Amino acid sequence: MSGDDLHRANRSRGRHGQAGFTLIELIAILILVGVLAVVALPKFDTALSLRNDTARDEVVAALRYAGQTALSHRRLVCADVGTSSVTLRIATNRGATNCDSALTGPDGSTTYTSNPGSATFSVSPSGTMYFQPDGRVTSDGAGNTASSRTLSITGVGTVSVGGESGLVR
Repeated sequence: MSGDDLHRANRSRGRHGQAGFTLIELIAILILVGVLAVVALPKFDTALSLRNDTARDEVVAALRYAGQTALSHRRLVCADVGTSSVTLRIATNRGATNCDSALTGPDGSTTYTSNPGSATFSVSPSGTMYFQPDGRVTSDGAGNTASSRTLSITGVGTVSVGGESGLVR
């Protein structure tokens, strides 16, 4: 193909060798991106809240596991709640007033929450929760004072632990 033939072919296309988007195409793309953002952002927010719900469910499961383990093993179980994790320890001997051994979970880990979201935990009143073999939750290892606790989780709500009943909800 000669140079004249190439020039005629470009002229017949009407673009003269230029490439790019027209103003109408750019506006259409911006409108499409805007519609997708309106549809996708609420779903993204829902996904983040599900992550925090998962963190709450893991905390509830860990505390229920502590109570059930104390009852079934007839030993003291201690639950330490950090800002993003729950760890459990168990007394090696019956009648002990302190927890001296790590209590591993089903996956072999001593940390009971993965906290995939941005949730943070705080316990009121603060301190270790002592799950007694008789089902109570106390503020000391000897089991002298039953202590109800409220665990706050950002973005989700609270988890309550009954002192006399040991009920976690």
